[in-house]
Amino acid sequence: MNSPLPPPGAPLQHYVSTAPFDPQSVEVMTKEQERVYQASQLRLMWWKFRNHRLAVASGIFLLILYFAILICEFLAPYNLHTRNMDFIYSPPQRIHLFHDGQFVGPFAYRHQMTLDMETLKRNYAEDTSRVQPLRFFCRGDKYRFWGLVESDLHLVCPAENGELFLLGTDRLGRDVLSRIIYGARISLTIGLIGISFSFLLGIIIGGLAGYHGGVFDLVVQRIIEVLQSIPSIPLWMALAAIMPITWSPILIYFGITVILGLLDWTGLARAVRSKLLALREEDYVLAAQLMGAKGSRIIRRHLIPGFMSHLIATATISIPGMILGETALSFLGLGLRAPITSWGILLTEARSVSVIAFYPWLLFPMIPVILVILAFNFLGDGLRDAADPYR
Repeated sequence: MNSPLPPPGAPLQHYVSTAPFDPQSVEVMTKEQERVYQASQLRLMWWKFRNHRLAVASGIFLLILYFAILICEFLAPYNLHTRNMDFIYSPPQRIHLFHDGQFVGPFAYRHQMTLDMETLKRNYAEDTSRVQPLRFFCRGDKYRFWGLVESDLHLVCPAENGELFLLGTDRLGRDVLSRIIYGARISLTIGLIGISFSFLLGIIIGGLAGYHGGVFDLVVQRIIEVLQSIPSIPLWMALAAIMPITWSPILIYFGITVILGLLDWTGLARAVRSKLLALREEDYVLAAQLMGAKGSRIIRRHLIPGFMSHLIATATISIPGMILGETALSFLGLGLRAPITSWGILLTEARSVSVIAFYPWLLFPMIPVILVILAFNFLGDGLRDAADPYR
């Protein structure tokens, strides 16, 4: 039923509030709603990433490893070059806690070596009468911390006048565990340095190709196709052979990282190009162009930050490829060379089938390679899923 009309000449009733307008009162959100709807992109990514438990565990594992390479001299029981000539090809020693039914603490029995005169093979057996307690935060082999400060402090050491080879020794009597710890510094950092070169080239070349297009884009795409069509190992061998053998180990190290970075930028450049081809048509890009912003500024300040999370996930997945590349080159004898120690160089000790058959512990450097590759892949999967927090 319609309300009656006011009589002619009567003042109209005023229904508009005269109170000051408060724009925040239009839609009042609870604290929980504000926490979600006003959260930054990084915060949303973190909330989604921490639900990926395998990725979080992998990230913690990698953080521990990268922290360990900062103090590898302290963590290693022996110096990198220490030789124990009485214990060549000694098998791993077991850690015990009890001796003759009594708790002694962590210790290892001394290895007794006998030589087989028929095969000339060294055979080792535990001498259960000689208990060698482990020492912690102890004084042992001298070293130069990061090549600068002399010290002899170690996390764990063998007993006085004893030995401790948790992963065995190699053909020169060097402790395999200590060499794996030292090799982690090279093998893990070479991936980070290599991805830095790859990241820089991929963003610059892919960004220019995707934003400007035209002839430059065509030339870049043909170069990428040519590089991706060349088999990886022969190309690595050719580039590694270019480096003079007179170079110092440090120059060879940086040369290998540059080679890995120069060969890995193509995939990232294509990913950047495809993203920019779509984003350059957005209204905010046109507004920046009308305001007189240069192309380099638009790419750097407006386009790249829009999918930086995707780039980080892509880079995380690319690091394992570089670690495997260094390992493969060093294993083939074309990469890093002694006295530099990496996991690939350690695996060269196990190139012979007879060595693997008699001394299988020389394959232990393969275990951290596998664990690191899996950890980076799981971490990359978690970052890739968290890169789109609104999905």
